[in-house]
Amino acid sequence: MTKLRFAALVAAGLMAAAPALADLVVPNLSYRTGPYGANGTQYADGFNDYFTLLNERDGGIGGEKIQVPECETAYNTEKGVECYESTKGSGALIYNPLSTGITYQLIPKVSVDKIPLYTPGYGRTSAKNGKVFEWVFNAPANYWDGASVAIKYLLDENGGDLNGKKIALVYHNSAFGKEPIRTLQDLSAKHGFTLTEIPVDAPGQEQKSQWLQIRRDKPDYVIMYGWGVMNQAAIQEAANIRFPMENFIGIWWSGSEVDVTPVGAGANGYKALTFHGVGMDYPVYDDLKTHVIDAGKASQDGQHVGSVLYSRGLYAALVISEAIRKAQEIAGTSAINASQLRDGFEQLDITPERLAELGLPDFGPEIKMSCDNHGGSGMARMQQWDAEAGQWNLITEFTEPDQEILNPLILEDSEAYGAEAGITPRDC
Repeated sequence: MTKLRFAALVAAGLMAAAPALADLVVPNLSYRTGPYGANGTQYADGFNDYFTLLNERDGGIGGEKIQVPECETAYNTEKGVECYESTKGSGALIYNPLSTGITYQLIPKVSVDKIPLYTPGYGRTSAKNGKVFEWVFNAPANYWDGASVAIKYLLDENGGDLNGKKIALVYHNSAFGKEPIRTLQDLSAKHGFTLTEIPVDAPGQEQKSQWLQIRRDKPDYVIMYGWGVMNQAAIQEAANIRFPMENFIGIWWSGSEVDVTPVGAGANGYKALTFHGVGMDYPVYDDLKTHVIDAGKASQDGQHVGSVLYSRGLYAALVISEAIRKAQEIAGTSAINASQLRDGFEQLDITPERLAELGLPDFGPEIKMSCDNHGGSGMARMQQWDAEAGQWNLITEFTEPDQEILNPLILEDSEAYGAEAGITPRDC
């Protein structure tokens, strides 16, 4: 046998073995360093631990083990893109970068590479339109849903009338923070409240001037789209000027323990949106304890188990795992590829009954997606911080956003993106 022929046979053998070695690859584009490391670490741990649970308890998904290679982005867009490029050749099925900036850069890349991008509660809101964004999914809720649900909550608090009220938006001066502005402007026109927009430059530790403006303007309510240390600083400044915490509402990225505990008693009564449950009173946490934590397999030894952001990372992993199951069912094979996973997402329906089977009863709204709807129902609920008990309490049921306002905005923005990117919307 010639050396050339031998080398070719070896190469062919390695290629044939690759799928079995790869299993199901779901990279974790995490950030445990940088200004947002305290937040990103908890999410990454929950994401890792849920897949570890599936591997240890169930032998994976459909008999296939899940690999979760982690790549540190430091919440830096350039590093995030580098992580994507360095891991996509591993057989990566999907990406969940937990960064709007990274998401914006990856959308055109995944569209070319045909790899799904899952951005629950963040990213480009108009990616809900699956006719234009074929490879991007953002269920169960997006930034505009959050803004609408916050206003619906305030309408309920004011007998259905916000006419003449003043609402200030304190936002992270980035693509993330700017997302709700157009929505709130349209909701302001519809409901008659005055909107004031107050940007905060990253990382957001210094906010004296912003809160002096709030003290001067005396808004009835403050809505915050913040992340990382910006949240702590804002809540502390609100306490300093004695702004009533029950009138201060954060988006779900401004509603974790790390945002409120540094402020102590001053944070009591602060509210934030969420698209999932809180605490550990769910059967899945018993399974995590048995198969992951007590077994010594927890990410970072399980130090963040049960926190808001840990649960959010776990929830993202759960949705991905259910889409994998659906894709395996549709394709008739356990060894699915990224394109088949996209099909699984488009036919995904996580019912309340299925969520209960997975050990998370009433944890989230039903997630039902389709060719044209990649964002689900957009439902969210309100939680409130009890500083004395040191816990978040859910204070509303899941609430639908105002689709009369949101649907035209999503259509307009997605079609504008499609025209600029040369995308012909799919016929769904």
